Amino acid sequence: MAFLVSPGVQVREIDLTNVIPAVSTSIGAIAGPFEKGPVSSVTTISTEEQLVQLFGKPNSSNFEFFFTAANFLQYSDALRIVRAESSVLNAGANSGILIRDDDHYEASFSTGQGSHGEWTARTAGTHGNSLGVDICAGKRAFKQPLGTLNLVNGAGAVGDLSITVDDQDETNAAIIVGDIISFQTNNSVTAVVDGAITTATKNLVIDGNSGTAAVGQRVIGAGISDGGEVVKIATVTDQLNVILDKAIIVADNVVLALTTDANVESKNQEYEVTSLSSETLTIRLLDDPSGAGLQTIIPDNSYITRRWRFSDLFDAAPGTSPWSTLNGRGEEDELHVAVYDKTGDLTGYDVDVAGGRTSSILEVFPAMSKNTAAKSPQGDSIYYPNVIFRKSTLIYWTDHISAGSNWGTDFASGTDFTLVSGVTVDTLTGGTDDYSVTAGEMELAYDKFEDTENLDINLVLGGPSSGVADTVLGHDTHVTMITDLCETRKDCVGFVSPYRSATVGGTSNVTMTKNVKDAFDTCPSSSYMVFDSGYKYMYDKYNDVYRYVPLNGDTAGLCANTDNVADPWFSPAGYNRGIIRGAIKLSYNPQKPDRDILYKARVNPVVNFPGIGVTLFGDKTALSKPSAFDRINVRRLFLVLEKAIATAAKYQLFEFNDEFARAQFRNQVEPFLRDVQGRRGITDFSVKCDAANNTGEVIDRNEFVGDIYIKPARSINFISLNFIAVRTGVSFSEVGG
Repeated sequence: MAFLVSPGVQVREIDLTNVIPAVSTSIGAIAGPFEKGPVSSVTTISTEEQLVQLFGKPNSSNFEFFFTAANFLQYSDALRIVRAESSVLNAGANSGILIRDDDHYEASFSTGQGSHGEWTARTAGTHGNSLGVDICAGKRAFKQPLGTLNLVNGAGAVGDLSITVDDQDETNAAIIVGDIISFQTNNSVTAVVDGAITTATKNLVIDGNSGTAAVGQRVIGAGISDGGEVVKIATVTDQLNVILDKAIIVADNVVLALTTDANVESKNQEYEVTSLSSETLTIRLLDDPSGAGLQTIIPDNSYITRRWRFSDLFDAAPGTSPWSTLNGRGEEDELHVAVYDKTGDLTGYDVDVAGGRTSSILEVFPAMSKNTAAKSPQGDSIYYPNVIFRKSTLIYWTDHISAGSNWGTDFASGTDFTLVSGVTVDTLTGGTDDYSVTAGEMELAYDKFEDTENLDINLVLGGPSSGVADTVLGHDTHVTMITDLCETRKDCVGFVSPYRSATVGGTSNVTMTKNVKDAFDTCPSSSYMVFDSGYKYMYDKYNDVYRYVPLNGDTAGLCANTDNVADPWFSPAGYNRGIIRGAIKLSYNPQKPDRDILYKARVNPVVNFPGIGVTLFGDKTALSKPSAFDRINVRRLFLVLEKAIATAAKYQLFEFNDEFARAQFRNQVEPFLRDVQGRRGITDFSVKCDAANNTGEVIDRNEFVGDIYIKPARSINFISLNFIAVRTGVSFSEVGG
């Protein structure tokens, strides 16, 4: 505060209202080989629907990981997932390549990777092989009049599924499989341009052998009707000289079709081209599941128009963006992109099956720009690689199409972008799956959760140890990597189940009890870990089968549920808060003698009690030595206290270590602890932060010390009920004290 030079009043505020903040307690974490999704990066989800959407459905190779995550989400709405890296590849337009996540893409692939084609699937796996991507980058690619059709074998009859033509330049050269074609067959005549028109004029001279021209007729031919724009006859001076309503440029001897508006394409049936062979077009009635052929007779010299198979999903043909028009930065910069399911594996609707064309569409991106600088009216980039990166969940852009050599530039003025007369069709390929993750790959995946400053997690799900190896050794390796994570962070608890074959398929409780005990005997001692006894049998709705799934997703979920219905310092076990959801039966149902052995071995039994259900019947941590921290509720109590108080203590950094600061700290912590005490988390406490523990030596080392003594509340694990019979004449005070 500045010193006053002359008399006056200066006002300042001092904030002494700081309190201990609330902290999260129910955020889960799991790593595993999921079907899709980002590789080796952390993604947060809140529902099973999101799990399926982002990481795929379960299969016979990864269902244990999937359902561990899904089971946890029955109790909590926050789960962080890392997809473990293995030998997986993203499907590409030319070949497969690994792009782990958005950061990896931006660092290594966002400037274009021509060897992999124009597009790559957003996430790795064989699911990407189902994707198709169409680029429409010009009006003529969107909709194109092709001229008259010369039928080699005469008229196409009703029901015909193929027609053969002899005009390769005007038809087949522009038509591709998937195109939609239509015919004009009535009241049309042909005309031939007499002399080239080299300037944009409305005057058109046709030869003397042409048919009759009339005002209002539609004029169609190569280079005239572009993108569905209608050119009509405005004036007829004589049958050789007509004036059009639009200026055109055509060459000498171009064949035109003159037809009335009653016979435009929209008035006729449309057909989908299913295959091309030399000059033969195989066709079927558009969107007819039966694949019907021609609905009317198509005579020779019929006029043919093709359009992009997805043109009906867009408002208009690509043209010049408003930004380019406003800024004079080139013409014809727009393009459309459609992403679809080409095989039906993703949607059940194969784009190549009649009737499934529209149903197979996954994403559409209209009116993007080839100009790197192009913007929307709101100021957002509409440069197509940027739009795809920002909005698509299915694909990355990896290079411009070969016909677009001048794409990806910002023209200073007036330069037209490369137009593509046909649709560019990319079918992605080369995507691979690999669910056989190694111990090293799993460890690297769990290492992604180590960042305590930027990544908040509380409950670490182990999933199946069979993801490493279905053996005691594999289980020990698996448990150790999760223990290391939790011991390093010291703000979360890990949950693990025994290896699969320890209980699944077991024939006797004696054998399974020994297997489970042996599985955990060699595991590290830690209060940051919780062990359970086995697997539950549940229904897999995605594959219509029943499966055994490890219980650690549920036991961690019970902790999250306890946070919701009580507080973190309550035990998650027992009949009140320990009921496990979705369990049909258990792979191993330990009886009382089995539970005695397991509890001594730090294992919390999960028991199916008749009339009650599957229940977590223990609340031990994996700490070997007798301690308050060998109970889950105590461990989680201290995690909450430590995290909350440490967060508040950060605001003491760089302040003076004097009695004011120490008193402020005490005044923050003590009300918080009284609140926890009132909510039954602790029985008593003491906060010491004064000159006695902040000595001169401590102050000179720029340190600050607060000693917080806690008497934690203890959960009841053992109940003794003494029933005492007494004689009728005896007073209860005599025997009961």
